[in-house]
Amino acid sequence: MMISIKNKQEIEYMKTSGKITYEVLNNLKSIIKPGMTTKEIDDYVYNYITSHGATPSFLDYEGFPASACVSINEVVVHGIPDNTVIKQGDIVSVDIGSIYKGYHSDSAYTYIVGKVNKKVEKFVNDTQKALYEGLKVIKEGIKLNEVCSAIGSVAKENGYGVFTCLTGHGVGKELHEDPYIPNLSNHESEGIILKSGMTLAIEPMFSLGTKEVWLLEDGWGIVTRDNSLAAHFEHTILVTKDGYEILTGE
Repeated sequence: MMISIKNKQEIEYMKTSGKITYEVLNNLKSIIKPGMTTKEIDDYVYNYITSHGATPSFLDYEGFPASACVSINEVVVHGIPDNTVIKQGDIVSVDIGSIYKGYHSDSAYTYIVGKVNKKVEKFVNDTQKALYEGLKVIKEGIKLNEVCSAIGSVAKENGYGVFTCLTGHGVGKELHEDPYIPNLSNHESEGIILKSGMTLAIEPMFSLGTKEVWLLEDGWGIVTRDNSLAAHFEHTILVTKDGYEILTGE
């Protein structure tokens, strides 16, 4: 396993990339409305990223046909944008990345469209909370598993499903770099010590039911096997001597 340590210049490129990625997801908070199609979201993502001097990370990545993964309700990740219309009461996860001067940033956010019941609202908020619980423990010298464990404990407390086949990851020159970052305590992450200059995509993905998933016939979309709702939040972060910096945040 080779976990790359980024130099000053690389970190600057990733900060620029991260700012663009953040702005897109932040703008979508006021753009996503009932009646929109997932393709319209994708068009916005493509246009924003390309008009700001960057390239969408996901477009043509291993053949993926769009700039954004747009995953509604029981779709966990990798939903292909199309003419699906977003409805009142949907939860919509948008996962995007941008490349600036050869460096990627990767981030995701789950949007609640209109009103949902308290249970669903709490579930989405808890998934986001798990991201920040994971980030809180990050600093040079800790075991990666402390991050995994902090994320997983939020799911455990609330009885949410954690998908073992879907994880966070290193990010930089490649969209997916070492290490894998599972969203629950695990043996492999015990042996990995965080160092200043590592750049990681931390991304809890939980379900309101099962941890089992199916792959859709399109070969991309991943759905919960029991059709329970899924939520997904992600930030690209830089490990520092005494903590972390969010590269895809304000």
